[in-house]
Amino acid sequence: MTKNLDKYKGIIPAFYACYDDEGNVSPERVQKLAKYYLAKGVKGLYVGGSSGECIYQTVEERKLVLENVMKAVGGQMTIIAHVAAPSTRDSIELAKHAEQLGVDALAAIPPIYFVLPEPAIEAYWTSIMEATNLDFIIYNIPQTTGYALSEKLFKKMMAKEQVIGVKNSSMPVMDINMWKLRAPKENIIFNGPDEQFVGGRVMGADAGIGGTYGVYPELLLEADRCVREGELDKALEIQLCVNDLISQLTSFKGNLYDVMKLILAQRGVAVGRARYPLPHVEESEMDRVTQVRENIDKAIEKYVG
Repeated sequence: MTKNLDKYKGIIPAFYACYDDEGNVSPERVQKLAKYYLAKGVKGLYVGGSSGECIYQTVEERKLVLENVMKAVGGQMTIIAHVAAPSTRDSIELAKHAEQLGVDALAAIPPIYFVLPEPAIEAYWTSIMEATNLDFIIYNIPQTTGYALSEKLFKKMMAKEQVIGVKNSSMPVMDINMWKLRAPKENIIFNGPDEQFVGGRVMGADAGIGGTYGVYPELLLEADRCVREGELDKALEIQLCVNDLISQLTSFKGNLYDVMKLILAQRGVAVGRARYPLPHVEESEMDRVTQVRENIDKAIEKYVG
């Protein structure tokens, strides 16, 4: 059966966790943020991943987030639900719930904490995949999971009809080229590291899913357009600018996600703070948050207008 992979091609921000002022998941703020990205013109949203602070949320909280994303923008943009959890049972529960809501695809990192052999990782992914009829995306992020997707397991997973590709967040950009060229069928490869979006696209990635996209989607949309239309000099210039902004965003004592949430709040889209143990931006750093936001605004004005 031929799949519609075009719906995944484009810029897909990783959706941030949205809390109220007491730190509880806020349905209202989830919906507002989802509509904010819809208005920006991005292709879709990646919900429930690292940027969504999934490892610090309960199964019920993760369901609540996805329910409100779908309520706000379901059917209007591509929605990929990341459903990995510490246990296979919880992952399957999240997968079935996502299918009931009508998402486009599921994604999952390998099991974390225990170092498992490849057959166990394959069984985990397969159990999630077989619980629904949805497209399934492998998530390769060895720097946080401790497992680097092998070519052998990649080919075994890609042989399964529901598996459509890989969200690749390993740092070697050549991995994207390998997944693209050695897949046994048509596939979709997502560039993960925001610092190499342009490089990943040039090496074969069809799309991008990124954690920092959410504070400057305009820059990634323009970089993607430049790659598609062969304006590689401008694409590289935007990438270098993005990399400088990422350096600024990661220069705080507070966690990156807390910084980005504060920037969104300055734009009128309050989503709360990062959930502990992620450290918060210190009071002495608040003025610098404003400076970084202003630098982002200047970059958008320069490259997008």
